[in-house]
Amino acid sequence: MSEQSEAIAQMSFEAALKRLEEIVRKLESGEAPLDESIELYEEGERLKQQCEARLKAAQARIEKIQIGRDGQPAGTVPFDGE
Repeated sequence: MSEQSEAIAQMSFEAALKRLEEIVRKLESGEAPLDESIELYEEGERLKQQCEARLKAAQARIEKIQIGRDGQPAGTVPFDGE
């Protein structure tokens, strides 16, 4: 795993999302040269994957909490994610 990938894996969801938003703004502005744009895009893809993984893990935790001790739903609405 590269140094940057390791750093991304250690980021909180909020920090990763903030960095991803910064990258999107910079790419949309067109101010980055081609090589930098490619590097930013690659970093953005890794950040997106990290955010998706964190959200999936959070969803699994919420669903686990919602299951009662008897293995039946605890009367709450399942997490939709949208």
